[in-house]
Parts: sequence; structure tokens; C-alpha cells
Amino acid sequence: MLKNNNRVNNRIVFEKLVSKTKIYLVIIAILLMILCIYEINFIIPSILIFILIVMYAYWTNNKRRIELSEHIKDLTLTVDTAAKGTLINSPFPLVIVETDGNIIWKSSKFIHEFANIDINNYLIDIVKELKLEIENGSEENKKDLSELIKRYVTINDKTYEILGEFVKSKDKSKDKSKQDEYMMTLYFIDETNNVKLEQEYEDSKVCVGIVMIDNYEEIVQRISDQARPVVQAKVEKALYDWANEFKALIIKSDRDTFVLIMEKAQLELLQENKFNILDSIKEISIPGKLQSTLSIAISNEGNTNYEKYKSAQSAIDIALGRGGDQAVIREDGKYVFYGGRAQEVEKRTKVKARIVSSALQELMEEAENIVIMGHTNSDIDAMGAALGIYRIAKTIEKDAYIVNNTVGLSLENFIQTVTQEEEYKNALITKNEALEKTNENTLLVVVDTHKTSYVDVPELLEKTSKIVIIDHHRRSTDFIENSILTLHEVYASSASELVTELIEYSENDIKLTEIDAQGLYAGIMMDTKNFTFKTGVRTFEAAAYLRRCGVDIIKVKKWFQSDLETYNKISEIVAKAEIVNDTIGISVYENEDENSNIVCAKAADELLTISNITASFVIGKMGEKVCISGRSIGDINVQVILEKLGGGGHITLAGAQVEGMDINEVKQELINRITEYFSEIDG
Repeated sequence: MLKNNNRVNNRIVFEKLVSKTKIYLVIIAILLMILCIYEINFIIPSILIFILIVMYAYWTNNKRRIELSEHIKDLTLTVDTAAKGTLINSPFPLVIVETDGNIIWKSSKFIHEFANIDINNYLIDIVKELKLEIENGSEENKKDLSELIKRYVTINDKTYEILGEFVKSKDKSKDKSKQDEYMMTLYFIDETNNVKLEQEYEDSKVCVGIVMIDNYEEIVQRISDQARPVVQAKVEKALYDWANEFKALIIKSDRDTFVLIMEKAQLELLQENKFNILDSIKEISIPGKLQSTLSIAISNEGNTNYEKYKSAQSAIDIALGRGGDQAVIREDGKYVFYGGRAQEVEKRTKVKARIVSSALQELMEEAENIVIMGHTNSDIDAMGAALGIYRIAKTIEKDAYIVNNTVGLSLENFIQTVTQEEEYKNALITKNEALEKTNENTLLVVVDTHKTSYVDVPELLEKTSKIVIIDHHRRSTDFIENSILTLHEVYASSASELVTELIEYSENDIKLTEIDAQGLYAGIMMDTKNFTFKTGVRTFEAAAYLRRCGVDIIKVKKWFQSDLETYNKISEIVAKAEIVNDTIGISVYENEDENSNIVCAKAADELLTISNITASFVIGKMGEKVCISGRSIGDINVQVILEKLGGGGHITLAGAQVEGMDINEVKQELINRITEYFSEIDG
């Protein structure tokens, strides 16, 4: 390449010299012609003189060209020698290798750098990767060699940046049976110190966290004045010792709240230890057989410490919304959860119910109309809660509608009873009707879910900014962020229980009809499995209030009855159950059934009645998706297990829907997640 450039330069210089000589010759010719005009006798001498001048010019130009060529040739040889010397004595390890693994040449620096390392294994992996990238890359990308061959490789605790270029050494167009082969020149630049410095910078970044004692108020109220400072001292000492162990700064900002500041490197150590402080706090002895738990939220997102603190505040809301006793890390736009295996502790106050009830009615009075929506594949809890909200709206004489986009086994008997009531014939509306009736002045009340992807008609969330959420499920990352009023109590048994309290403690005298009260009572019954799971004092208080409103329990029981065909399906599923991890029952419902999610849920409930089974999972097909119903008596957190499969719920009751996998693949993935769950506990 260099020789070609020199030849071009040589020709250019010579052409310049020749062009100047031509000008001189033309000038001489003109002068001789003028002389001949004045003196004819000078014609022949002028011609002879001009011929001699032309011959001399040609001789001198030719001699100059030869001298110039020799000079450039000497210069080229010197440059080539210098280039070769620079290549051989490169300060960077240098190797020329073909993509078939054949090393053509390597520099002395390369030999010295990797003298005690079997570098061939590294090279084979590198060239295979590069060849694949070259073959898959576009022609435009192949022109940018610096970007195409540029990557970082760690070899024996050293990090090298590999730079280079490639040329095709074998063309498959000549032999169709062979693939293209390339010859690569690779430079290994030691970037260990830079990478180490960058890692130190990343590790030194500040993370801001918030630590809250979940049930502080309950502990303070239920222990004596003498024991209170002792318990507080034990909890605080455990927190300070834990923070000191990980070189973190922890500051008490309120009676039950602490601010945590640490470096990112220490956060990674915390993750490796799976936040063992969660278990340490629960082991503290408290009078009255009480147990203290923590909620921890840590974030490294934000350009300033204040932004990180605000991010941690959002994360702590999620931790509390999921029942507490867990740590949440907000990093790179994602949430990572640890813990969350303790039962939720009932700690709601009646004051909050009164405040939310008053605020809800104010929003209703300001709205043009009210649309009430539950979740997809709606159940009696969602519909019962919707009936309660409907009754609040009608009490203050507002137009209200309930979106009913689900028709299935779970609601068939209930909807049939509701639609027999004249008042509800126009109250239950379809998706299209809901979209027509919803505008910017509509108040949208979402019950029994808080997930944007799980509401019955997601489009309604975009049609109005006035959104109210009433839910009891453990909070997920896919929550509706733009709500103006939220009653999200994970300690409640059901959405119907929450709505019952809003009615009971309302400033207005709300008269429930028989169907309203029975719908709310049925919702509580369904989510508590006949008042067996997840019941607290407030649950029975709500049930008692509904009984006083005229609930007919026999009618409610009829809504939960299964026909003989469904009962036989459930029996077959239970009979096929397998036991994993000694106490977990797993079964599969393989039939194509539009009500498979309901059948699976009932089968999971039935499995849990068998002795020695502490948790049950039933898998079934629901169209293109595979559904999973999980149940537990409380020893195993089915929500944590199914959350890893995209689901959610509570410790004792959870579900998930999986896409892109068949039933057998989902079953194996579920078993893997169960094994992972127990390994985390044992770890």
C-alpha cells in the first residue's frame, strides 16, 4: 500500500515538472517566431535552436525523474523497514490468527505476556465468536473494523481489550462446500487497572435505604411500659450491629423508621447474605408471644441522594403493600425481593376506613358518573366489592355502572341471581358500553386488583385520570401509579371486607339491599375459604355487620355449589396429584375447558384438605395460556413461588398465568421454583 502511494506521488511530481517545461518551450517558440517575422534569414537557425532546446529539456527532465524515483525508492524501503520493526516490537501483545484456530504469527510481547497460560483455548473461543459476528454482520458494519473487533476478555485475573482487523483468507464462492475463513490481526491491550478503577467507582456509589418496623404500634400497645424500652433497645441494637457489619450508616428518623446509607459494594454483600437481619429481628423475644418484622427498601437510582431517597420511599410502599417482612431493592428500573415469608399482621385502624370512605364519597359527588371495574376472569369477591361501591354511589344519587366482561363457572350462579333484580339490569355493562360511558369526568373505581395488566378493561385507565383503587393483594411492580385515592390493605382478607368497612363507617346512612349484603358476604367467604384462611378480628366484624343487614347464608352457599360433572373433574385432578418436597401436592388438569382456572382453583383447595399436604398447585390450560392455582396452610408462601412465574396473590392463596410454554414445561418450571424456594430458606 505504501509503495503504491509513493508511485502516485512520484508521478504527480514529475507531471508538475513537465508541465512547467512545456510553458517555457511555448514561450521560446513564440519569441523565435516573432524574430523570424522581422528577419526571414533566422528561420532555419531558429528551428535548429528550438530542436536543441527541446532535446535538452527532455534529457534534463528524464534525468530528474530517475533521480526522484531513486530517492523515493530509498525512502519507501526505509519506511517499510521501520513499519516492520514497529510491528514486530509492538508494545502490545499481537497475534495473527485464522478463524479455523491456526496461529500464523505472534509477537515477542505476546509470547512473553502469555508464557505461563494456555492461550490457545482463549483464542479458539475468541475467534469463534468473532467469526460468527463477522458472518452475521452487515457489509456496512464490516467496514467499521474498530467496532467489529472490539471486546473485553478476562485472562488470569487480567482484563484485556481486544482490537484488530480481519481479511478474508478463504472464499467459499470457489468451493461451495467450505465456509469463508478470515485472517485476524488482534491486539491485546491490558485494561486491568482501568477496569479495576471503574469497578471501584461503581462500588463506591451511594445507596439510600429506608428501614421500617412493620408492627411497631401493635407491639408498643400490647406490652407493658417497663418492657417497652427493653424491646426497643433490642431491636435498635440489632439494627445498629447489622449496619456496622456492612459498614453502613443507619439513622433513626422516626419511632419506627430508620434511614440507611451505604456503598453499592456493601449492598451486594447484603444480597449475598439474603438480608439475614429479617430473621434476626423475628428471633428477638417479645412478651406476649409477639414477633417483630422489618420492611427494608434500598435504591441506587437517581443522580442525587435526594432522588435515591425518593426512589427508596416508593420501594418501601411496595414492601409494605406486599405484607412487610421483606427487603426490596430498586436497581436499573427493576425490583428485587428478599424475604416476605411471614404471615401478614392485621393492623388497620377504623380511623383510616372513615377517612377513605369520606374521601371516596367526595370524589363521587364531584364526578359526572362512576364506573366500577374488577380484574380479568372476575370472581365473587370482585363482584361483591363492586356491588358495595355501587350502593355507595346510588346512596348519594350518582349514576354508577359495573363492568362485567366475564362469564364463567365462578360467577354463573351469582350473575344469574343479580340480573333477576330490576335495578341491576342496566347497572351491569359490557366492555364497549363502559368505554362509551367513560370520559375525563368519570370516576373509575378499581376493586380487587391494583395491576395495570390485570384489570378487566385496561383501556379505561387511559380514558380518565380519576382512578380509585381498593385492593388487598400483595403489591406487585405493575401497579396503577396515577390513582388519586388508594385503599390497599394487604392485611385484609378480601376486597369485599374493605368495601364493607367503607360502608359501615360511612358518614351517610347506607342501606344495603339483600343482594348487596350477600354479594359482599360471599366475597369474604370465597377468599377466606369459609372463614378458614387469612381471617382477623376485622374479618368477623365485617361478616357480623353483613349478617345484621339480612344475609341469607343458604342462598350464599348455593352460589358456591359445583355440579356433578365439575366435582368429578376435581376428583380426577386430586387422584392424579404428585407429592414433591415431601409435603407439596402438584396436579395437572389437561382438558380443554374455558373454566379450567376455576376448576384448578377448586382442585387446589381440595388438595389442601389432605393430611400432610401443606401446599398445593394445580396446573391447567386456559386458551393459549397455562394457569396455575396455588394454595397453602401458611407454612409455605405460595405467592413468593408463583411471583417468579409472573403471578401473585397472598401467602396462602396465589395464582399465575404463563405464556409461551406447554403444561409439562410449566410443571417442570414450577418444580424448579419450589426447589429454589426451599434452597433459599435453607441457605
